[in-house]
Amino acid sequence: MRFPVMLFAAGLGTRMGDLTRDRPKPLIPVAGKALLDHALDLCQPEVVESTVVNLHYLGHRIEDHLRGRNVALSWESTLLETGGGLRAALPLLGDRPVMTLNTDAVWTGGNPLAELAAGWRPDRMDALLLLTPLRDALGHRGTGDFLMDAEGRLQRAKGAAGLVYLGAQIIRTEALAEVPEQVFSLNRLWDGMIAKGRAYGVLHRGGWCDVGQPSSIALAEGLVNG
Repeated sequence: MRFPVMLFAAGLGTRMGDLTRDRPKPLIPVAGKALLDHALDLCQPEVVESTVVNLHYLGHRIEDHLRGRNVALSWESTLLETGGGLRAALPLLGDRPVMTLNTDAVWTGGNPLAELAAGWRPDRMDALLLLTPLRDALGHRGTGDFLMDAEGRLQRAKGAAGLVYLGAQIIRTEALAEVPEQVFSLNRLWDGMIAKGRAYGVLHRGGWCDVGQPSSIALAEGLVNG
């Protein structure tokens, strides 16, 4: 099964300090390649049928970087967060379940989008999130996000060590229309899906590093080159 994919690239990247003063975070190089290109390398035609990137902060730099590639652009005049950004991009993505992927991480091991596609069960899932144990979440600052039962159903970790969400998922988009706010997080949808027992997780078979602050660049390069 193939999916449209949304790459989140609109954020301000404030935690990166001077590195994002005149460059959007997705264009920061890690191991000789822009973070955005690391993400695009995962969008293989076996699982991805179309690719959309959202833009806001220094979006013209990303537009220039993507010129000539088969990528659709979803411009945001104001930051809409993940939920609002995904809803704004729906005319480009269609009304089927979509993949979303953050652009501020690097991966090793299995292709995360292929792992999600292999685990997707539309008869019982409204969302399938890619996760890793907190101890394996390189560069991550904070606690775990979710707990997962033996069948893969998710609950909030509520301060427990738990599992860390890796910024990759498949999600149904119908519930986006029910949110009255323009700016909102996909956490709104996840909470409803968890309550219905239709939010699931799958563990990533490989390494992952969150490139959320300058000190994480060296960690990410060590992962990729190691």
